[in-house]
Amino acid sequence: EDEYWGEGADIAKQISAKEAIKGGAGTSRHTHKGKKDFQYTMSPSVIEENMGNAETTGKTLKVDYNDTVPVRQGGSPEQSFFRQALIGGVLCSKCTLGKDGGREGEIGNPTELSILRATYWTGVDVNVLKDASPIIAEVPFSSEYKFMATVHSSNPENDGPGLEDKLIIHVKGAPDRMVALCDKQAKAGMIGETEPINRDFWIEQIAILSSHGLRVLALLRGTLDKGAVSEGEQLKPEFVRDREPWLTLVGLCAIVDPPRPECVVAIEEAHHASVRVAMITGDHKDTALAIGAQLGLVDSEHPSAITGPELDAMNDDEMKKAVMTYNVFARASPENKIRIVKALQAQGQVASMTGDGVNDAPALKAADMGVAMGKEGTDVAREAAEMILADDNFATIIVAVREGRVVWDNLRKVLMVNTPINNAQGLSVLFGLILRVNNSQLILTGIQVLYCNLICAVTLGFVTAVEPAEDGIMDVPPRRVGKRLIGRYLFLRIALGTVALVCATVGGTAWAENVFREEYNLEQQEYVDFVRSQASNTLTFGACFVTLSARFSYNSSLHPRLFTGNKYAWYSVAIVTVLQVAITYIPGLNTVIFQMGPMKAFQWGIVALLGVATFIIMECEKAVRRGLKGQGVDTDDTGYGFMDTPPEIDGDMALPKGASHLKLTELKD
Repeated sequence: EDEYWGEGADIAKQISAKEAIKGGAGTSRHTHKGKKDFQYTMSPSVIEENMGNAETTGKTLKVDYNDTVPVRQGGSPEQSFFRQALIGGVLCSKCTLGKDGGREGEIGNPTELSILRATYWTGVDVNVLKDASPIIAEVPFSSEYKFMATVHSSNPENDGPGLEDKLIIHVKGAPDRMVALCDKQAKAGMIGETEPINRDFWIEQIAILSSHGLRVLALLRGTLDKGAVSEGEQLKPEFVRDREPWLTLVGLCAIVDPPRPECVVAIEEAHHASVRVAMITGDHKDTALAIGAQLGLVDSEHPSAITGPELDAMNDDEMKKAVMTYNVFARASPENKIRIVKALQAQGQVASMTGDGVNDAPALKAADMGVAMGKEGTDVAREAAEMILADDNFATIIVAVREGRVVWDNLRKVLMVNTPINNAQGLSVLFGLILRVNNSQLILTGIQVLYCNLICAVTLGFVTAVEPAEDGIMDVPPRRVGKRLIGRYLFLRIALGTVALVCATVGGTAWAENVFREEYNLEQQEYVDFVRSQASNTLTFGACFVTLSARFSYNSSLHPRLFTGNKYAWYSVAIVTVLQVAITYIPGLNTVIFQMGPMKAFQWGIVALLGVATFIIMECEKAVRRGLKGQGVDTDDTGYGFMDTPPEIDGDMALPKGASHLKLTELKD
């Protein structure tokens, strides 16, 4: 039961099977678990009878109220009608229906399970039905020819009388391809009576259903002489399609497969983050376009859809243009998927591909980030992918993108904290000697430098690594390939932090030295330890203020948000404070080990004043960057700078060796 973000949505309205039967075809069913509604389209006479006077695609259908085939107006067919009409969808399936028609214990594709569940709602025991008519021979489904066929012994209850010396073949597949295989249709949906097929009608119905975003399957049947196939035979698709039209079209199954609410939200968030989302599906073009519109993939920039056969007819240059023009790819084959990936990469795009089947493995491997389904995915797909979705939910990918950005931002924040502090430790000593502070003696001893490095790295350096996502993190474009970890503005920010800490440490030490010499009238040997205490505490607490400012890359830290979100930041500040007070005032520890004297009150005032000044300097830098960004300046370092290495785009769309000849559906276990 995958309820990943959707459980909070108000879409939990459900109806029972009895209510559906009582309410008729107009009753809808919505659940929060992605279950499918089911509609069934029969031959023209039944549709005209049940539609009443309705305006459909500009036409008014006239009803003959004297027509009682298969039932009178307003009537409900017998169970045998539904059994015979849906038997093809039940037998031509490898799925297993869950307990009591629910999800518990179900196995198989949700679309096929919808047909089984619809049959179950009519009162037919689906499992008993499948056991009573086992598969004799079959044509396995493939996305290449988009149908599946199974051969069974005839059964009067399922197939009507007079067929005892025949075998029955059931075919289920893409309706636009199946219509061409038929020369007859079941009259009024009754398999015992047939009439010449009205192809124009079925093509129109397929278009109507598909345009409403329904996933449509055609159910076909035919007869074979006994002995035409042997038991257990794996038939080739040519057995079905390489003949003159010979099958009977029983009806269309239209399955409602609405996008998950969290998926729609996730795609919108992806668009805000400048992440383009495209849909590659085996569905009919109209279905794909309707679903794409619901998902927000169809817009003025990408207004239409393109099909796999159209992609097959394109050369490499046309393919590169197509992948940048369309977001919806319908009737796509595995070969189309890998060409789409290679075309995007040839255009300098970073391409991620999702998939679950064996045929998806080459595209998953070729993509920069292959994503396999953890629940429905095959072992081959999972082995080929770099990431596996445990819940098979697209929204999880966007969560992963968000978390990836958080990790990247926090890594830069760690550098923003540690690098200025480490720089300041050495530079403070250097400039203290150059400026003859503390009478040319070291303002920081070696043990003080080591201590400061250790305590700041362990506490302050790590807290920014667990900082939660900032507001607006998904409103900026992705980092470009070849961008360095430290860009221009991060480099300038690190330099500014270094200068601020060095100035505060050296300046605060000189200030304290002057007070001890002028106001306390102390000799250099008497105040040298006090001066070193001043340098150590100014540097360490200045580092705390740098850390608090670095918690937010762009947003101001002069905000109540500073006190929320990351409790470990304040824990680390508290630990540093306690340790600094300890090494400053504990007798022996201060004078013997750290060569520090107990601080005077005015010295803490200097520490606080210079720490706040450092904090304000860092915040002013962020304010300036926000202002420049508002004027359109690239303060996010999205462009390539002198420290970056732009990738070389050679435009090569060559497939991996052997990929153009892959026919994985023909592999045997």
